[in-house]
Amino acid sequence: MTTKVIYFLINGKEEAAEFNSDDDAEDVRETFRAAAEAGASDILKLYNTRKNLVNISPKLQENTPSTRYRLEVVAADYNKNGLLPSPSGSYDISAIDQRLSALEKTVFIDNGEMPEPFRELKSKVDNFKEKLENVAHLSWLGLSKDLSIGMNQPFWHKKTSPRKMESHHKRVYERFMKFTKVHVSEEVRRELKKQSFDNWQWDDPEMLILLRQMYIDLNLISKLNIDMNVLHEWLYEVYRNYNIVPFHNFKHCFMVAQMMYGLTWLIDLQSKLDTMEVFTLITSAICHDLDHPGYNNAYQINAKTELALRYNDISPLENHHCAVAFDILKKDKCNITKDFSREQFKRFRDGMIRCILATDMAKHNEILNSFKSVTPHFDFNDKEHKSVVSII
Repeated sequence: MTTKVIYFLINGKEEAAEFNSDDDAEDVRETFRAAAEAGASDILKLYNTRKNLVNISPKLQENTPSTRYRLEVVAADYNKNGLLPSPSGSYDISAIDQRLSALEKTVFIDNGEMPEPFRELKSKVDNFKEKLENVAHLSWLGLSKDLSIGMNQPFWHKKTSPRKMESHHKRVYERFMKFTKVHVSEEVRRELKKQSFDNWQWDDPEMLILLRQMYIDLNLISKLNIDMNVLHEWLYEVYRNYNIVPFHNFKHCFMVAQMMYGLTWLIDLQSKLDTMEVFTLITSAICHDLDHPGYNNAYQINAKTELALRYNDISPLENHHCAVAFDILKKDKCNITKDFSREQFKRFRDGMIRCILATDMAKHNEILNSFKSVTPHFDFNDKEHKSVVSII
């Protein structure tokens, strides 16, 4: 059995971890989690010297003290150590077990053997854990386990059964709900506001958390009195209504929303548009390709699909995306506009319809020419000028 040593930095502190060739992915992840003193719900990222994201796995390339990896906790649970009782008075046994396992490994590496008190403690924890896990009705214990293994992006060419899709969505929902307790780090929040933000390193539950952060940092939650739990349910329902297609999928949704968010900060749109207009732009970006079937408008029209017939060959996809967006908002648990006045909702609805319908590329030249015509004398106080720039 061979070993390798990985050198890394955590909060500016130099650390080293030794791994055996038979360590599995969970062993590697938990060692790094222990080094960062991270809780079970915290999100860890590992970067190389070129600032590229590196997968935390047994295949991690061995390095030297001069080429240390950088380990970061990019989002941390309020209950960072995972050892404090919840409001109901219960403890996260899984978190205790994970931290104990990581400690066991560290002690063994340092001393070459396991001290007797430590063996006794581990035995007690193992026995207690077995008693809990063998009781079928205590399914809540599973909520603290990592259900993400093997849950990366599906391959487009594979057919996914409804049952498997439901199971996939359930795992994403559970991880997302777990992540709702975390604080997104200042560095990630700062990078999220840039057009150069790396969209590719985040998985689905993490992207949902980042979308939530956009609403928080734009002060839309407080200004529009949006219930946070309702926002969570709405974001998940939006995610669930994006199909697994090669391009117009949830990753694309996030990229468009993030670019809209970045532009908002780049040109200080918050000082030029009111709160409802900013809310409309970011929400439209998130919803703009809902339930996209993967085939464009030309196909819909030529194939005389149900969408083409329903919308009389006029932007069938964009009309459908918009209709699905408002269907989601009709659900009470997802209605982030429930506290809007009638006038506020009308403004929002008119604006989102205008923005989403403008994403039909057949209208691109028409919209671009309209924008060019007002550019020489553009005025943010002019309602028509603001309407044109919002759909650009």
